Amino acid sequence: MSDTSAKEKEPCTESPIIKESSVLPPEGGTRGWLCVVGAFLGIFCTFGFLNAIGVFQTNYQETTLHEYNPSDISWIFATQLALMWAPGPIFGRIIDTYGPAPVLYPCSFLCVFSLCMTSLASQYYQIYLAQGLGFGIGAGGVFTTCIVCVGQWFVRRRALAAGVAVAGSSFGGVIFPIFFQGVMERVGFNGAVRYTALMIGILMAASCFLVNARLPRKKWDWETKWFDWSLFKEREFALFTTGAFFTMWTIFAPLNFLPSMALDQGFSSSLAFYLISIINTTSMLGRIIPPYFADKVGSFNVITLSAGMTGVSMLALWLPFNYHSSHAGLIVFALAYGFCSGAFVSLMMPCVAKAGNIETLGRRFGTFQIVMAISNLTGLPTTGAILDRQGGHEYSGLQIFSGASAVLGSLILVAATYFLGKTKGSRKV
Repeated sequence: MSDTSAKEKEPCTESPIIKESSVLPPEGGTRGWLCVVGAFLGIFCTFGFLNAIGVFQTNYQETTLHEYNPSDISWIFATQLALMWAPGPIFGRIIDTYGPAPVLYPCSFLCVFSLCMTSLASQYYQIYLAQGLGFGIGAGGVFTTCIVCVGQWFVRRRALAAGVAVAGSSFGGVIFPIFFQGVMERVGFNGAVRYTALMIGILMAASCFLVNARLPRKKWDWETKWFDWSLFKEREFALFTTGAFFTMWTIFAPLNFLPSMALDQGFSSSLAFYLISIINTTSMLGRIIPPYFADKVGSFNVITLSAGMTGVSMLALWLPFNYHSSHAGLIVFALAYGFCSGAFVSLMMPCVAKAGNIETLGRRFGTFQIVMAISNLTGLPTTGAILDRQGGHEYSGLQIFSGASAVLGSLILVAATYFLGKTKGSRKV
């Protein structure tokens, strides 16, 4: 009998765990799509809550923190947004090593606990510690867990699956302003924060039950770098990260400052806050429809277009209404901006995965997340400082800066898309 025949008759001693990790993801299945549902709920409670930051910015400016300028107050939300990204590398390695539970469970609890503490806070430093640091760290852990686990179940339809999961952030941005405003009118600001914490706690419990990992655990790799400067020698990655930095730098400015601008122009308080819900309604569509086409025509092509349209919408549909007050005009801007910016946010991570080889994927994600954390940390305070320099009620400088930054980012993304297409020999990138 030949050696080959003998090998064919030998019983397989390979462990089921190793065998499972060697095959491609099942492109969903029941467990995969349940994971997407759980991720949707988790991102709804974290990123979705952060998409309603304009409600808190306006409220703090008018009541609790009225003695502080808009830039000072925006540091609370900038810290939250930065912490959505900054701890991603370490959270991701913990998930790879020990599974989602050690990150998802304590971070879910931290989100609820931080909101309860926010409802008791009355000083700037108390709000910053509870809502800025506490909720920011918890939200970052939940967000990272959801994105990592969804990515393990899909390859060909990864952009669509991630888009559906991240759409939870837009849905949260629709629901939270309406819910918060309605409850606040009955029980006050602090009571509304407590009811919000209760709702988030219930939904996060469901998310913890549904989110699951497909891949087996790995050993902790002490050699892995958290931030790798050498990746910027790769032209496509360097251009994409730079373009994403400038676009993300100001992408949250309308969400944060549009309600206060609307109040200055005579909107009722309810309608001013509902502008955030309008933005997030079309943002939800932007996080699902463009990613669906991105799987067909290329994620880089779609994200570049969405970044450019985000900047154009700020300059062409937001800036004019600083000089000519129009309720309908601001609503049209909210609709257009929400769709374009939603597409950009949902496609960032799938594009990072494409902007290099598989061997550097982990380092690439970590490096990109840290750069995005810096972008989010500095963006809102910068736009808030511009607003403060113009007296707190003149928005043209903030609008021009935000639109120009997004347009600059899109032009850099055009270069990234061109060079990646040239490298791969295809226009579908």
